[in-house]
Amino acid sequence: TGKKSMGFGAEVHGKQERASIDVMSKVRPEDLLKFGLIPEFIGRLPVLVSLGQLDEDALVRILTEPKNALCRQYKKLLGMDGVELEFTEDALREIAQLALKRKSGARGLRAIIESTMTDTMYELPSIENAAKCIIDRDAVLKTGKPTVVTNPPAKKPRARKTAVAAPEADADAPSVS
Repeated sequence: TGKKSMGFGAEVHGKQERASIDVMSKVRPEDLLKFGLIPEFIGRLPVLVSLGQLDEDALVRILTEPKNALCRQYKKLLGMDGVELEFTEDALREIAQLALKRKSGARGLRAIIESTMTDTMYELPSIENAAKCIIDRDAVLKTGKPTVVTNPPAKKPRARKTAVAAPEADADAPSVS
């Protein structure tokens, strides 16, 4: 980058500042050549892109916003059984924090949701009148279970006693004696 990192003319940065300086975003093909990569390989890299680590808000957006977001996939999956699925804001934040702790990024989100939902997905079809499943922070942390809301059982219609009316004699019909 042309800047000094050591000596009297160098800018001194703390650990936090050094972590925030994205050196990789400034890499040029010439730098790769100096690093030791062969020109034939560098020529096969048409675009050099550096990616930063996702933060909690970005992971929550990945869980909820895209057309094929993970939360929507699981809602559709449980919807096939007639159960509405809801993730609380705390649950989404906790899922994102777990992915950050594991340093797995967005790819780790599916594994976290899967481990949270596995038992519930097997139990829900056997719960009669299950209408809604709420995943909260405790369910994600495995300190509690998801909340299942059930509809009251449908009342069976009572059979009405109806009098059987005798067929009326038709005036034009011949009578049998």
